[in-house]
Formats: sequence, C-alpha cells, structure tokens
Amino acid sequence: MGSSGATSSAQVVATETRVKICPVKDRGSRLVYSSDQGRTCPTCGWPSNNCQCSSRAAADEPVPARVTAKLRMEKKGRGGKTMTVVDGLPRNAVFLKDLCTELKRLCGTGGAIEDGAIELQGDLRERLRPHLASKGFIVKG
Repeated sequence: MGSSGATSSAQVVATETRVKICPVKDRGSRLVYSSDQGRTCPTCGWPSNNCQCSSRAAADEPVPARVTAKLRMEKKGRGGKTMTVVDGLPRNAVFLKDLCTELKRLCGTGGAIEDGAIELQGDLRERLRPHLASKGFIVKG
C-alpha cells in the first residue's frame, strides 16, 4: 500500500473490497457540542432568534434631565492598579462615548466604557467631582 510511515499517521479500514484510509483524528471521535437550536450569532454566540447583540443596541435609554453619577475607586482584579469608575449613568452608547472622551481629555488619562460605566486609569475622584457637578450631574461617592 505504501511506506510504513503512511500507515502510522492514518488508520486503514477495509470496507468490502475497497480500502479506505482515515486520518488519525477521526479515530474514536465523538460529538462534543451540537447547536440543535439552529443558527447562532457570530458576535454574541446566542441563537439567532434570541440574539443578545440586538437587545443591547436597542436598549439605549434616553438621557434624563438630572443624571446621577456614582464615583468609586477599584483596585481588585487589576494587579494593584487603581481605576476610577463612574457608574449609575444612563445606558446610552452615544452619551457614554462622548462623556468618556471628555473625561479622558480633562484628566489626561486612558479609559474605557465597560458595562454601562466609565473606567478611568488612576484615582481621579477629586478631579471629576467638580467637573461632573458643573455639568448638572448629581455626584455621589
């Protein structure tokens, strides 16, 4: 049939009068996961009929007249580095993005939007408190 090296990487299976060579990875393979639900969303991984991406995008809240911002400092799970978190903001993507950009410029630091909260690098609570109050926000923490 061939050299002995070819049979070591493949299993020879005899079916009636023909010989079929199967790759080694097919030997003893079993089904580990099956999506019986049908198609899944490539972004979030949920079934297409229950996609979480569209519900997050449609969940933009209107910005109220009086916004309450809760300031807190976090160190846990960040390798000892401090982060200032501005939480309790309306879940409006455009509003959060604009506010995050404004706060990053004001403080001269990096930051991101995570789960409806703005995270800024460093302990910046004293610098953010008067700025948010001047914008008409109710500041707690």
